[in-house]
Order: sequence, then C-alpha cells, then structure tokens
Amino acid sequence: MKRLAGLLLLPLSLTLSMAETLPFYIGTYTKGESKGIYRSSINLETGECAPPVLAAKTENPSFLAVHPTEKLLYAVNEIGKFKRKSSGSVSAFRIKENGNLKYLNSQPTQGAHPCHLAVDATGKHVLAANYSGGSVVSIPIDKKGKLGKANTFVQHQGASVDRPRQEAPHAHSINLSPQNHQAFVADLGLDKVLVYEFDPKSGKLSDKAHAYGVVDPGSGPRHLASFGDRVYVINEMGNTISLFHHDKDSGSLSPVQTISTLPPSFDGRSHTADIVVSANGRFVYGSNRGHDSIAVFKVAGAKGQLELLEIEPTQGSSPRNFAIDPTGRFLLAENQNSNAIHIFRIDQATGELDPTSHAVKVPSPVCVRFLP
Repeated sequence: MKRLAGLLLLPLSLTLSMAETLPFYIGTYTKGESKGIYRSSINLETGECAPPVLAAKTENPSFLAVHPTEKLLYAVNEIGKFKRKSSGSVSAFRIKENGNLKYLNSQPTQGAHPCHLAVDATGKHVLAANYSGGSVVSIPIDKKGKLGKANTFVQHQGASVDRPRQEAPHAHSINLSPQNHQAFVADLGLDKVLVYEFDPKSGKLSDKAHAYGVVDPGSGPRHLASFGDRVYVINEMGNTISLFHHDKDSGSLSPVQTISTLPPSFDGRSHTADIVVSANGRFVYGSNRGHDSIAVFKVAGAKGQLELLEIEPTQGSSPRNFAIDPTGRFLLAENQNSNAIHIFRIDQATGELDPTSHAVKVPSPVCVRFLP
C-alpha cells in the first residue's frame, strides 16, 4: 500500500470491498452472557453481517449514540447504583481505527436506570433520560470527548391512570428538535411528551417544560421520531402511534392521529418499543414485543397521517430497538430475548420489508447504531 500526502492509498479491490460494507455498534443488557458493546458490519449489497466482536466492556449499555464527528460513541449504563448513589451513568468512548472502543470516562445521570440518550447537533452535549428516576439530565462534552459534570437536571412530577406502571414519572427517551433548540421527552409514567427549551451554547435545558403533547390515558409514550413538523410517538402500553404537529417556534404539539400497531385479530399481550421514520419521510416503522413484529406504515395524509401497509414478523422474540442503515436498504431488528439481530431488505418503492436469511447472533441485543 502507498501513501500520498499523508493519506493511505488502498488497492482498488479493497476500496470497493470497504465501500460495500458499513460498520455498526450493538448495545446490550449484560445481566446474561453479554459483556458490553459489540461491533459488526453489514454488506450493503446482500445484507450479510460480520460476526460480532466485543468492542468495549461496560455494564448494561442499553442505548448508544454516535457523536457527529463519528469519532466518539456514548452509552447509557442502565443501572440503579453508580458510585454508591442512586444513579445510572453515561460512558464516553473513542472509536479506534480497528473499530474497537477506548474508554474515556463516565458521569452520573443523577437518576436511576437511564435508558436513552442523544448527542446534540453541535457535539458538545449529551442528554439522557432516567427511567426509574423519572428525570432528564444534560452533560457537557469536552474537546477530547470526555464527559463533564451535569449542567442541568430536571425532575418530573406526577402520575397517570395505569398503576403500578404509571405510579410515578418514567422518562423513557429524549430527542432534540431538527433546529437543535428544543428537547422532546417521552414520559411513560405521565402519558405526556414534554418539550423543553435547549440552549446549544450552554447545553442547558429550561427548568420546566413549556409545552406538552398528551396521549390517551394509559398509553405510556416510549420513543419518538420526527420529520419536519411531524412528531410520531410510539406508545408502549397502548400499542399505538400518536402523530403530533410540532410548532418549531412555540414548541407546541398538536394531536393529529392515533393508530394501532397491531392487527385487529390479535388479543394477546404485547408492548411496543421503538419507532423510525424513513430518511425520505414516506414510511414509518414501529416494533411490537409480544406480537414480535414490525408494523410498517406509509404516510398517506397531508398532515403526515399514517396508513398501515403490513405487519412483518421479526423472526425472533421481543424486538426492542431497530435501525435502518443510512442508505435505507436494510432494517436490523434486535430480538432481545432470542439473542439475534435479523436483517430485512426494504422495498424502496413500497417501504415493505422482505426477510433475508441473514442474522447476527449476539446476547441480549437492544440497540444498533451505524457509523454513517
């Protein structure tokens, strides 16, 4: 191999091979055989994935976020105690040339069992949602990628109708608006999506939410995905998706539609998990744990209303998070209880899913994040 002006020149065959694959990281629960965060890669022509390799040992890295530079990765540690205090933590890693992760440091989230996090568009702040703590936190990132002490902590208050699931607040996810100046927090315990002001310069959240999106009582909002002024919220206990119109100036969330993720004939026990909007905004996908499927919708209304296309089995048990690769060709469904990620090809015209014969065997997979 040759070098020119400090750049490594690869043989053409190797360059083409690398261009056809895309690396990704897998977050897991470590209460069983898993040791932490794993890495793999997907062939973008066939959907075949490389055998998983342990990238970093860490406890319960149930959700991951890649830094905008693609050189850093952050993981929640979904635990109840951190340094003898009632708190989970967020851990920072540098992505090494071989794909493995170098541990940098960890910081407490000031609430128990953080289950979701996001890195803001400036790459200077990590925001995390504490499920058991019912709270959210903002943590600064320094120039080397390490985490500082939290600069904002907000404790939610209240409850809702389904006891004991909703006896207290349970912040389940936190996402930033496309403009990077508001944070959406889906709180399962409150049946609300809380909207906070976010200052990208300081990384601080407003002391309290200034707007709300309210779902049907007992629905339990879990995750959300946005596209333009549309915000789609998947409700864990209601097995529904709620669509809101988002006013980017006021932050208000106005209800538009609620639609089921399950077939009318199903009368078993199921709970939704995650939601993804296709990059072109034409399709929406949601996962069902119990029914063990991905519900596929097309955007059919002027306001973003959904119409069910199909409900595709995930070839395993309890699909938690799932991800669409950046090219939009494949969907990876993490079947947590059957210890495998199954690969589906996405029909580019219809948005529907076609199962492939490919899967990644990994213990308790719950999150996938690609390096774009």
